[in-house]
Amino acid sequence: MSSAVGSDRSGSARGGRVRVGAVDCGTNSIRLLVAEGVPGELGLTDVVREMRIIRLGEGVDATGRLSEGAISRCRTALTDYTATMAELGVQSVRMVATSATRDARNKDEFFGMTAEVLGAHFPGAQAEVISGQTEAELTFAGGVSDLRPEDGPFVVTDLGGGSTEIVVGELVRGEVQLLGARSLDIGCVRITERVLHSDPPTAAEVAEARAVVSEALAEAGDVPVGRAARWVGVAGTFTTLSALAQNLGEYDPERIHGSVIPLDRMREVCHQLVASTVAERRALGAMHPGRADVIGGGSIVVQALCDVMAERAGLSELTVSEKDILDGIAMSVLTRLAG
Repeated sequence: MSSAVGSDRSGSARGGRVRVGAVDCGTNSIRLLVAEGVPGELGLTDVVREMRIIRLGEGVDATGRLSEGAISRCRTALTDYTATMAELGVQSVRMVATSATRDARNKDEFFGMTAEVLGAHFPGAQAEVISGQTEAELTFAGGVSDLRPEDGPFVVTDLGGGSTEIVVGELVRGEVQLLGARSLDIGCVRITERVLHSDPPTAAEVAEARAVVSEALAEAGDVPVGRAARWVGVAGTFTTLSALAQNLGEYDPERIHGSVIPLDRMREVCHQLVASTVAERRALGAMHPGRADVIGGGSIVVQALCDVMAERAGLSELTVSEKDILDGIAMSVLTRLAG
């Protein structure tokens, strides 16, 4: 899945604008953003966005290791991304790796591969595992970048393949001020591999998954969700759910970004997905084929989050953003270039 906005293949930048590259390598997907902006100023313009399902975290929960096949899939995608960034004249790149690599015993093999591939065009660049605090800041900054500060405080939820981040904060004079954050070891891939083995899942499996999610969410009890005035959901599970909630025949980023979905409608869509077979999910026009087998697990997490947001914050709707940690990463590169 890719999109381009006014891309100039020559890579030239005008008026002090520079091009930066951001790569987010998660448990389920690897994504690229090439964006243009002025160092020291707010605002980025997309040049290219791409996403590929590589399932880097496949089996990590059980084996503790990244498989050779998963690392190979990541190498192929990253090689293509690096070539794209070089062709588009990217000046500086930052690659962030999250849950799957933190958990893997053979993570050195993975990081060596990223240094080799990225270093071919961007000397010294390689993937980095960021702290939970940094991940929270980048996730929040990206997720709320197109929202009005006065509509906050916000609670931003990033539901990935291996983990879910819950971040509460606000924007004060353009600066992110976090009020609390927690990263939980529940994600669409992790829940599916650990519990949801049948197709469709059995009632017992669904009940066990809900118990796992409930236990994990209890760990986030210290995050001040009740202070939030708006809930923002980011990343592929939420954006796909928005597309389905809107009955879109195909994935349409423009209709998804900024969409507001009532929680009752979100619960309904999640319930349908949990009860569906992988083949039935894959047949939905807005569904990426690589998400079909794990979005049931993600839907169980979202259902539980809907309950938390309604009970603790009194919220009745969800705002879905196409912008997330990837945008936060790109913004951090621009800040770094400003010196």
